[in-house]
Amino acid sequence: MIVSLIQAPLVWENPSENRLYFEQKIKAISQQTDLIVLPEMFTSGFTMNPKYVAETMQGETISWLIELAIAKNTAITGSLVIQEDENFFNRMVFVFPNGKVEYYNKRHLFTLAGEEKVYQPGKERRIIDYNNWKICLQVCYDLRFPVFARNTEEYDLLIYVANWPKVRINAWDILLKARAVENLTYVIGVNRIGLDGNEHEYVGHSQVIDELGNYILEPQRNEHVFHIELDKEKMLETRKKLNFLNDRDDFSISS
Repeated sequence: MIVSLIQAPLVWENPSENRLYFEQKIKAISQQTDLIVLPEMFTSGFTMNPKYVAETMQGETISWLIELAIAKNTAITGSLVIQEDENFFNRMVFVFPNGKVEYYNKRHLFTLAGEEKVYQPGKERRIIDYNNWKICLQVCYDLRFPVFARNTEEYDLLIYVANWPKVRINAWDILLKARAVENLTYVIGVNRIGLDGNEHEYVGHSQVIDELGNYILEPQRNEHVFHIELDKEKMLETRKKLNFLNDRDDFSISS
């Protein structure tokens, strides 16, 4: 599977400007790609003012994503602010090449920024079936909670989208590697760059790691679209040879 990662600065609380930016980047991808990964809250940056940027699942950004996915014949994923009734969600959507949409609501809300005061937490983990790959969707702060990412479904790829600040970027690098090794899976992390409206700095470090903790794409700092290829059979052969997942604990996650 060919995956394209877009590491980008985000215009603070400006969905139209961010859509324009990503549309230009996506349309400029000349090679065939199976999946395009955008950062967390790619239309706004990590805002605690959801009423200014929130959309519905019938809104402009979802319609735009569907149109782009169909035109490029690729899947697109990333998170944005979605409103349902009076509730706001940090929702990671996965748009298929045929326009079908599935989603995951971020479960672990970042209390240091007060995210839990304005957003509703997700209740379920979401595994996407796409092109014979099982893909687990996660958002930013979820990375710090390994039980929630434990590979009990034999998924093949774990994706984290984030607005992870420079001051804690070492934790981002360490935890992404840990999730890959402990779950014997590919891990993709896509983070933003630049300054947000609260003057927090982001330095990217978008990366791709294999099931043994080796970099396929080392942490990157520059604004760019990165293309990588994942070999599912190689990963499954390693998993079969090592057999570590057979010794995992049985457990359930309560809401």
